[in-house]
Amino acid sequence: MSAEEIWRVEVAYATPQRQETIEVAVRPGATVEQAICASGILEQFPEIDLSNQRVGIFGERVRPQDPVHDRDRVEIYRPLIADPKEARRERAKRGGKKSGKRKKL
Repeated sequence: MSAEEIWRVEVAYATPQRQETIEVAVRPGATVEQAICASGILEQFPEIDLSNQRVGIFGERVRPQDPVHDRDRVEIYRPLIADPKEARRERAKRGGKKSGKRKKL
């Protein structure tokens, strides 16, 4: 690894209305949080709170202090609005019981 080596990292965040992906250049050893800060995405989306929101790399949850690697895609996840298990229960209540039989196409 040379002293001049630079890694390219994407930082992604999406709302229901907008998706943003920003590529940043970081030095080896940079953390997820440093990549996010370098991207400027926190200024574009002031609602992001890294102390409360989860982050990941390629869909796998990581901590903000974890290191990034060249060509990683850092993702900032929005908080869940509803508990997924509870949402499934509510959909099942509204849809009635399923018979378990599949319809023929």
